[in-house]
Amino acid sequence: MPTRGAELAGFAALLADRTRADICLALLDGRAWTAGELARHTGVAASTATEHLDRLRDGGLLVEHRQGRHRYVQLAGPQVAELLEGMVAHLDPSGRPVTGLRTATVAAALARGRTCYDHLAGRLGVAITDAMTARGLLHGDGGFALTDSGSAWLTGSMGVDPAALRATRRPVARPCLDWTERRVHLGGAAGAQLCRRLKELAWVEGVGSGRAVRVTARGEAGLAEALGIDPAVLR
Repeated sequence: MPTRGAELAGFAALLADRTRADICLALLDGRAWTAGELARHTGVAASTATEHLDRLRDGGLLVEHRQGRHRYVQLAGPQVAELLEGMVAHLDPSGRPVTGLRTATVAAALARGRTCYDHLAGRLGVAITDAMTARGLLHGDGGFALTDSGSAWLTGSMGVDPAALRATRRPVARPCLDWTERRVHLGGAAGAQLCRRLKELAWVEGVGSGRAVRVTARGEAGLAEALGIDPAVLR
Protein backbone atom coordinates (compact mmCIF):
# COMPACT_ATOMS: atom_id res chain seq x y z
CA MET A 1 0.00 0.00 0.00
CA PRO A 2 1.52 3.38 -1.01
CA THR A 3 2.40 5.81 1.76
CA ARG A 4 0.87 9.25 1.96
CA GLY A 5 4.24 10.59 0.91
CA ALA A 6 4.17 8.48 -2.22
CA GLU A 7 0.61 9.61 -2.96
CA LEU A 8 1.58 13.26 -2.51
CA ALA A 9 4.59 12.80 -4.80
CA GLY A 10 2.35 11.23 -7.42
CA PHE A 11 -0.10 14.11 -7.19
CA ALA A 12 2.70 16.68 -7.44
CA ALA A 13 3.99 14.89 -10.55
CA LEU A 14 0.76 15.83 -12.34
CA LEU A 15 1.91 19.45 -12.36
CA ALA A 16 5.61 18.69 -12.80
CA ASP A 17 5.23 19.10 -16.54
CA ARG A 18 5.00 22.46 -18.28
CA THR A 19 2.23 21.48 -20.68
CA ARG A 20 0.01 20.08 -17.93
CA ALA A 21 0.70 23.13 -15.76
CA ASP A 22 -0.17 25.46 -18.66
CA ILE A 23 -3.40 23.53 -19.24
CA CYS A 24 -4.44 23.90 -15.60
CA LEU A 25 -3.61 27.60 -15.51
CA ALA A 26 -5.63 28.20 -18.68
CA LEU A 27 -8.62 26.49 -17.06
CA LEU A 28 -8.51 28.91 -14.12
CA ASP A 29 -10.91 31.09 -16.10
CA GLY A 30 -13.66 28.66 -15.12
CA ARG A 31 -14.70 27.90 -18.70
CA ALA A 32 -14.87 24.53 -20.39
CA TRP A 33 -12.19 24.22 -23.09
CA THR A 34 -11.99 21.69 -25.90
CA ALA A 35 -8.96 19.46 -26.23
CA GLY A 36 -8.16 21.19 -29.54
CA GLU A 37 -8.23 24.65 -27.95
CA LEU A 38 -5.87 23.51 -25.21
CA ALA A 39 -3.55 21.88 -27.74
CA ARG A 40 -3.30 25.19 -29.63
CA HIS A 41 -2.92 27.16 -26.40
CA THR A 42 -0.02 25.04 -25.20
CA GLY A 43 1.55 24.56 -28.64
CA VAL A 44 1.48 20.76 -28.66
CA ALA A 45 -0.02 18.17 -30.98
CA ALA A 46 -3.62 17.13 -30.38
CA SER A 47 -2.53 13.60 -29.49
CA THR A 48 -0.06 14.95 -26.93
CA ALA A 49 -2.69 17.21 -25.39
CA THR A 50 -5.05 14.24 -25.12
CA GLU A 51 -2.44 12.24 -23.21
CA HIS A 52 -1.93 15.10 -20.75
CA LEU A 53 -5.66 15.64 -20.32
CA ASP A 54 -6.15 11.95 -19.57
CA ARG A 55 -3.49 12.11 -16.83
CA LEU A 56 -5.01 15.23 -15.29
CA ARG A 57 -8.48 13.73 -15.39
CA ASP A 58 -7.37 10.43 -13.89
CA GLY A 59 -5.50 12.38 -11.19
CA GLY A 60 -8.68 14.20 -10.18
CA LEU A 61 -7.69 17.68 -11.33
CA LEU A 62 -10.01 17.82 -14.34
CA VAL A 63 -13.45 16.63 -15.30
CA GLU A 64 -14.63 16.14 -18.85
CA HIS A 65 -17.90 16.42 -20.72
CA ARG A 66 -18.74 15.05 -24.13
CA GLN A 67 -20.94 16.95 -26.55
CA GLY A 68 -21.17 15.29 -29.91
CA ARG A 69 -17.64 14.69 -31.15
CA HIS A 70 -16.22 17.40 -28.94
CA ARG A 71 -14.51 16.79 -25.63
CA TYR A 72 -14.72 19.60 -23.11
CA VAL A 73 -12.63 19.75 -19.94
CA GLN A 74 -12.79 21.91 -16.83
CA LEU A 75 -11.07 22.06 -13.49
CA ALA A 76 -12.66 19.52 -11.15
CA GLY A 77 -13.93 22.25 -8.86
CA PRO A 78 -13.18 25.45 -6.97
CA GLN A 79 -10.89 23.63 -4.55
CA VAL A 80 -8.56 22.79 -7.45
CA ALA A 81 -8.60 26.42 -8.63
CA GLU A 82 -7.78 27.67 -5.14
CA LEU A 83 -4.94 25.15 -4.87
CA LEU A 84 -3.46 26.35 -8.17
CA GLU A 85 -3.84 30.03 -7.31
CA GLY A 86 -2.17 29.43 -3.95
CA MET A 87 0.73 27.59 -5.57
CA VAL A 88 1.30 30.38 -8.09
CA ALA A 89 1.34 32.87 -5.21
CA HIS A 90 4.50 31.19 -3.90
CA LEU A 91 6.43 31.83 -7.13
CA ASP A 92 8.97 34.62 -7.34
CA PRO A 93 7.10 37.58 -8.92
CA SER A 94 10.34 38.79 -10.53
CA GLY A 95 11.00 35.44 -12.18
CA ARG A 96 8.91 36.18 -15.28
CA PRO A 97 10.33 39.09 -17.29
CA VAL A 98 7.99 41.26 -19.36
CA THR A 99 9.07 40.86 -22.98
CA GLY A 100 6.73 43.19 -24.84
CA LEU A 101 3.90 45.70 -24.71
CA ARG A 102 1.19 43.06 -25.13
CA THR A 103 2.61 40.95 -22.30
CA ALA A 104 2.83 44.00 -20.06
CA THR A 105 -0.76 45.01 -20.89
CA VAL A 106 -2.13 41.54 -20.16
CA ALA A 107 -0.15 41.31 -16.91
CA ALA A 108 -1.41 44.73 -15.78
CA ALA A 109 -5.02 43.80 -16.57
CA LEU A 110 -4.77 40.52 -14.62
CA ALA A 111 -3.17 42.28 -11.65
CA ARG A 112 -5.89 44.93 -11.65
CA GLY A 113 -8.76 42.45 -11.64
CA ARG A 114 -9.45 38.90 -12.74
CA THR A 115 -11.51 35.85 -11.94
CA CYS A 116 -10.00 33.01 -9.96
CA TYR A 117 -12.26 30.25 -11.29
CA ASP A 118 -15.55 31.72 -10.03
CA HIS A 119 -14.60 34.55 -7.68
CA LEU A 120 -12.79 37.87 -7.98
CA ALA A 121 -9.05 38.21 -7.53
CA GLY A 122 -6.31 40.75 -8.13
CA ARG A 123 -6.42 44.29 -6.79
CA LEU A 124 -10.20 44.31 -7.21
CA GLY A 125 -10.75 41.13 -5.19
CA VAL A 126 -8.43 42.26 -2.40
CA ALA A 127 -10.02 45.74 -2.27
CA ILE A 128 -13.49 44.21 -1.87
CA THR A 129 -12.24 41.83 0.82
CA ASP A 130 -10.51 44.65 2.72
CA ALA A 131 -13.60 46.85 2.52
CA MET A 132 -15.89 44.07 3.73
CA THR A 133 -13.54 43.39 6.65
CA ALA A 134 -13.30 47.09 7.57
CA ARG A 135 -17.11 47.37 7.59
CA GLY A 136 -17.57 44.31 9.79
CA LEU A 137 -19.08 42.22 7.02
CA LEU A 138 -16.22 39.74 6.99
CA HIS A 139 -14.38 38.37 10.00
CA GLY A 140 -10.71 37.74 9.30
CA ASP A 141 -9.16 37.35 12.77
CA GLY A 142 -8.87 33.83 14.12
CA GLY A 143 -10.75 32.48 11.13
CA PHE A 144 -12.41 33.65 7.95
CA ALA A 145 -16.18 33.94 7.84
CA LEU A 146 -19.08 36.19 6.97
CA THR A 147 -20.46 37.98 9.99
CA ASP A 148 -24.22 38.16 10.55
CA SER A 149 -24.09 41.66 9.09
CA GLY A 150 -22.14 40.34 6.13
CA SER A 151 -24.71 37.65 5.41
CA ALA A 152 -27.52 40.21 5.67
CA TRP A 153 -25.67 42.60 3.34
CA LEU A 154 -24.92 39.92 0.77
CA THR A 155 -28.45 38.50 0.67
CA GLY A 156 -30.19 41.84 1.21
CA SER A 157 -28.41 44.84 -0.27
CA MET A 158 -26.56 42.83 -2.91
CA GLY A 159 -29.48 40.55 -3.78
CA VAL A 160 -27.73 37.18 -3.52
CA ASP A 161 -30.12 34.24 -3.10
CA PRO A 162 -29.59 32.85 0.44
CA ALA A 163 -30.17 29.32 -0.87
CA ALA A 164 -27.20 29.71 -3.24
CA LEU A 165 -24.88 30.03 -0.24
CA ARG A 166 -26.19 26.82 1.28
CA ALA A 167 -26.60 24.72 -1.87
CA THR A 168 -23.00 23.56 -1.83
CA ARG A 169 -20.63 21.71 0.45
CA ARG A 170 -17.86 24.25 -0.07
CA PRO A 171 -17.25 26.78 2.74
CA VAL A 172 -19.39 29.90 2.61
CA ALA A 173 -16.27 32.03 2.92
CA ARG A 174 -12.65 31.06 2.68
CA PRO A 175 -9.41 32.99 2.17
CA CYS A 176 -7.69 32.49 -1.19
CA LEU A 177 -4.09 33.69 -1.42
CA ASP A 178 -3.78 36.17 -4.28
CA TRP A 179 -0.69 35.58 -6.45
CA THR A 180 -0.32 39.20 -7.57
CA GLU A 181 -1.22 41.00 -4.34
CA ARG A 182 0.34 38.43 -1.99
CA ARG A 183 -2.69 38.86 0.28
CA VAL A 184 -6.00 37.04 0.56
CA HIS A 185 -9.19 37.66 -1.31
CA LEU A 186 -12.65 36.23 -0.65
CA GLY A 187 -13.28 32.76 -2.05
CA GLY A 188 -15.85 30.12 -1.23
CA ALA A 189 -19.55 30.26 -2.01
CA ALA A 190 -19.81 33.89 -0.89
CA GLY A 191 -16.99 34.95 -3.20
CA ALA A 192 -18.55 33.07 -6.11
CA GLN A 193 -22.02 34.51 -5.57
CA LEU A 194 -20.71 38.04 -5.12
CA CYS A 195 -18.75 37.75 -8.37
CA ARG A 196 -21.81 36.45 -10.19
CA ARG A 197 -23.98 39.24 -8.78
CA LEU A 198 -21.53 42.01 -9.70
CA LYS A 199 -21.53 40.71 -13.28
CA GLU A 200 -25.35 40.62 -13.31
CA LEU A 201 -25.44 44.23 -12.12
CA ALA A 202 -22.93 45.17 -14.86
CA TRP A 203 -20.58 46.49 -12.18
CA VAL A 204 -17.86 44.17 -13.50
CA GLU A 205 -17.25 43.01 -17.06
CA GLY A 206 -14.76 40.79 -18.80
CA VAL A 207 -11.79 42.12 -20.76
CA GLY A 208 -11.01 40.18 -23.93
CA SER A 209 -11.21 36.40 -23.89
CA GLY A 210 -9.11 35.71 -20.80
CA ARG A 211 -9.61 36.01 -17.05
CA ALA A 212 -9.15 39.77 -16.77
CA VAL A 213 -12.12 41.84 -15.62
CA ARG A 214 -12.64 45.55 -15.12
CA VAL A 215 -14.99 47.66 -13.05
CA THR A 216 -17.47 49.69 -15.11
CA ALA A 217 -18.44 53.29 -14.36
CA ARG A 218 -21.63 51.91 -12.81
CA GLY A 219 -19.53 49.53 -10.75
CA GLU A 220 -17.24 52.27 -9.49
CA ALA A 221 -20.27 54.21 -8.23
CA GLY A 222 -21.89 51.08 -6.81
CA LEU A 223 -18.79 49.85 -4.96
CA ALA A 224 -18.13 53.34 -3.61
CA GLU A 225 -21.65 53.48 -2.19
CA ALA A 226 -21.86 49.86 -1.02
CA LEU A 227 -18.36 49.46 0.42
CA GLY A 228 -16.73 52.88 0.37
CA ILE A 229 -14.08 51.77 -2.15
CA ASP A 230 -12.19 54.64 -3.77
CA PRO A 231 -12.65 54.29 -7.56
CA ALA A 232 -8.99 55.24 -8.09
CA VAL A 233 -7.97 51.97 -6.38
CA LEU A 234 -9.82 49.99 -9.03
CA ARG A 235 -8.17 51.56 -12.10
